[in-house]
Amino acid sequence: MKFTFLTIFPHIFDSYLGESILKRAQAKKLVEFTAIDLRDHSENKHRRVDDTPYGGGPGMVMQVGPIVKAVKALPPVKNRKIVLLSAKGKNFSQAVARRYAKLDELVLISGRYEGVDERILKYIDEEVSIGDYVLTGGELGALVIADAVTRLLPGVLGDDESSRDESHTQKGVLEYPHYTRPETWDSHTVPQVLLSGDHKRILEWREKHKKRKK
Repeated sequence: MKFTFLTIFPHIFDSYLGESILKRAQAKKLVEFTAIDLRDHSENKHRRVDDTPYGGGPGMVMQVGPIVKAVKALPPVKNRKIVLLSAKGKNFSQAVARRYAKLDELVLISGRYEGVDERILKYIDEEVSIGDYVLTGGELGALVIADAVTRLLPGVLGDDESSRDESHTQKGVLEYPHYTRPETWDSHTVPQVLLSGDHKRILEWREKHKKRKK
């Protein structure tokens, strides 16, 4: 699967994508990450991609032109979605991550400033937010989505079972508690059932201790 990030700060992605599971997924050619600088598609000699808002008001607004030009310059892909990261988008969830994991390419546009010219909605598939708060830009949200989707791809995790019984795999259900060595820590001990070797009892305990979100 391919992830394409459209941003004015492409190097923001380098550190996170170059570590841990995401780095290994790239090395195994299970996923490809590309960050494209929107300034390269600016129609302005100073490479500007923003301007003052019509109607007045504070801040600047990202122009629609450079984004559309960047999207149209992408090689054709049949099973692709184009997503704008925006504080007013619909909330991202594990269910959305599973839907995205079936794509061949996910294009993630990182908004900045006061937002993006509303006419961009004619050229994208979805507008998504990672939570009910405002960030400086969409780059962190794009990384969150890329991480959540990548780990669902076959072969990315050491054991594909790891992603099948996690929090939010079932809507409103959170994962059971985890324990590891040492058996006793500061007088706190591991539940004895987990030490029993009785897989049936362990499964029952884990099911019982899953949390249901209210």
